[in-house]
Parts: sequence; C-alpha cells; structure tokens
Amino acid sequence: MPENPPVSATREAAGAREGSLEAPTRHPIAWQDPDFLNEQSLFKELERVFDICHGCRRCFSLCNSFPTLFDAVDESSSGEVEAVDKKAYWDVVDHCYLCDMCYMTKCPYVPPHPWNVDFPHLMLRAKAFKFNNQPVSARDRILSSTDTVGNIAGIPVVAQIVNAVNRTQTGRKLLDKALGVHPQAPIPEYHSRTYRQRHVDRTPSATPQAAGRTRGRVVLFTTCYGNRNEPDLGEDLAAVFAHNGIAVKILQQERCCGMPKLELGDLQAIAAFKDSNIPELAAQVDAGWDIVTPIPSCTLMFKQELPLLFPDDAQVRKVRAAMFDPFEYLWARHKAGLLKTEFPRRIGKVSYHVACHLRVQNIGLKTRDVLMLVPGTQVDAIERCSGHNGTYGVKSEYREVSMKIGKPVVRRVADSGADHYASDCPMAGHQIESGLEQPTAPEHPMKLLRMAYGL
Repeated sequence: MPENPPVSATREAAGAREGSLEAPTRHPIAWQDPDFLNEQSLFKELERVFDICHGCRRCFSLCNSFPTLFDAVDESSSGEVEAVDKKAYWDVVDHCYLCDMCYMTKCPYVPPHPWNVDFPHLMLRAKAFKFNNQPVSARDRILSSTDTVGNIAGIPVVAQIVNAVNRTQTGRKLLDKALGVHPQAPIPEYHSRTYRQRHVDRTPSATPQAAGRTRGRVVLFTTCYGNRNEPDLGEDLAAVFAHNGIAVKILQQERCCGMPKLELGDLQAIAAFKDSNIPELAAQVDAGWDIVTPIPSCTLMFKQELPLLFPDDAQVRKVRAAMFDPFEYLWARHKAGLLKTEFPRRIGKVSYHVACHLRVQNIGLKTRDVLMLVPGTQVDAIERCSGHNGTYGVKSEYREVSMKIGKPVVRRVADSGADHYASDCPMAGHQIESGLEQPTAPEHPMKLLRMAYGL
C-alpha cells in the first residue's frame, strides 16, 4: 500500500477508478483476528486512510466525519494528517453512523483499487476498539438495546406512562438531562400490543407461484421497531402481499438483527443475535420460504454485514440469498406478471426519500417503480441522507449536525407540493417531519400501496 499518496497521484488514481467498469467489492471483516483490536495497527490504518481522504476530499458533502477530519488537518501545524492530534481521530469515528454512502457512491479507492479503502468498516473497527477499551455510556447501551427497551417500555401500563411522558416538554427535558436524548429529536411511540401479537398467518387459496428468485411465500422478520413502535408496518405489508397471493408468516421467536449494536461496535452482541436468529431463518429457507423485513437497515444487516462478519457460516449465506427488501420482492413478482395492477384508488404525487441503507443494497429504486404502477402517480425520489442515521440523530450532541445533514431533504419535501411524503425508513420519515415548519406525518410507501389497492 502506498503511504501518504500525493494529491497529484490521488487525482490520477481517481480518474482511473472513475473510468473503470469494475464494481466495488467488500472484503470480510476480520474482527476475530487479534490484530483487529490492536491499537498500534488500528491507528496506523486510520492514518493511512485519513491521508488518502485528505488528498481526495470527494466526501466532504456526506456525513460530518469528513468535514471533521478535513478541519482537523487544515488546522494542524503542517496541514497534513501526520500532525493531527490522535484525539481528533475519535471525533471522526463518532460522527460516522455506518451509512455506507461514502463507500458505495463517492470513494474511488474502494476494492479492487490497490489502496483498499473501506472507510465505514475501518470506522467499525475503531468503534469496536473503543467499545472494548473505553467506558460505554448508559445512554449508548440503552439506545442500542432496542429489543430490551421495547420489551420493558411495551409493558401495558408502562407503555402508557412512557408515551405520555415523552409527549411533554418536561419529560423530554428530563430525558435529555438523564440520557442525552435531544428534546426535539423524534422518538418512537411504544405499543403494548405488538405486531407479533396481532399477526395472523396469511395463506392464499391458490398454491404460491415461484418467480425468478422469489417463491411466493415469505417469512416476515418483524424487527424491533416494526414489532413495538410501528406495528402498522407489518400489517400493511402482510395485507399487500396476501392480496397478491403471497403467503406471509412470522417466526415463532426473533431477536434484534444487530444493526444498533453494529453502530456501537459491540460485535459480541451481534454474534449472540446471529446465533439466535440465523438458525431459525435458515430452517425456514430450507422449508421453501423467502424472507423480508420492513426496515432497510435490518434487511441490510442480513444481506451484507452478517455475511461479512461471518463469511464462513453457511447458514448466514443461505439467509442472505433468501433476504429481500419488500418492494424488491414485489417488483420481481410484477416482472413475472404475478402482481395485481388493478388499483381502485389513486395516490397522486409522492415526495419519496430513499433511505441510505436501501440505496446501498444496489437494487435500484424498486419502491418508486412499484408505486408508479398506480395510474397517475408521480414520484419525486430524493436520494440524500435524512440525518437520522440510527441513534445518531437523537443524541443531544449531534442533533444540530443531523438536522444540517437532512436539511436538503426537508427542503425538497417542503417545496414539493406533494400529496404525500414517504421514506422506506420510518425513522428517517419522522426525522423529516421534525424539520418541517408545518409538520405533517410521513406515510410509509407500503401504506400508500395498500391504500391504492383499497385494502
């Protein structure tokens, strides 16, 4: 690997990479290698990659990691990475929320380029080192324990109290003081009657038909958020899928996909979740079922992160091959002539935010394509970050930055004159809502499709 590449070499290599037809590739994450958490090795790699980023600076307009890095370099004694105080490295790491946008859309040095830059997974390595070697705040442990928090906050009487307190200014100020959750940040409502309690298996009268990679039968991985916070996500999905002859059922039990723990760097917790979820899901795949989740981040966890963390696990690979985004699944059925296209209701104009963790799945704009099957529908797709980004946007110290990141999206929605605005990520939708001068609630794309079907 070249060390400290000059700007001239950086620009030359960038031009060569942009002219390449090779797709970016991802190397497995060697998190169980002793060198992974070696401090000297980690900081050597951080300095190498930061120096490449400093010479390129294409990602200045993405998350706040890059402006933080470039400001630290510019303010150093020599204007080079080698003069930056290593304490500033942690500021860069903390501003990364693992959206993957730099890797997928900006960086010219990702593998197979010989400089082998994978900024998000280097940040993951640093987060894992930090988790294992520095104190973890109660706030970060709680926010990343979505299944545990949901189980407690979803207890019938507790749910009513939690939701009531969270709706008051006093309650939000107390939450800010106690945990560092910003008073204006959107936080979800908790439901004591979960989606898993509401779900009824949907079995079509006719035998499900296979089409391409889809088999016409899906297991819905409900997710922590879809189960406790917005059970309508599962209900809308099950209604639309059943209407199109797709059988829908849920697992007898499931745990968190692990994405919140990935953001924290708690890889051992992810391994524990994997050991619980993957055998259950793999057994369903063997029985002839596909898998969908209503949350792009959870889908991505099974499609990308778990296979890279556990590349030798055959069951993980099996689940990856059977995992679909819901609209990816519906579009595949449509291409095979198996999707119903009689819509008694119209949608109109939709301002549609494309979530980052959906974009990096490389499936195209399938949500937009399915919605536009409804006659007269106009979809304005916004391919920019909302600024929510897991737990990042609710933390008091990052709220202002998160709103700055999401401001272009909020502006597009506000100026669209659309009948509806939506995001595949419900949390991103509420982040947009919190930035509107005249807030109106987002509507999930699946809810819009269900409405068009008149279900």
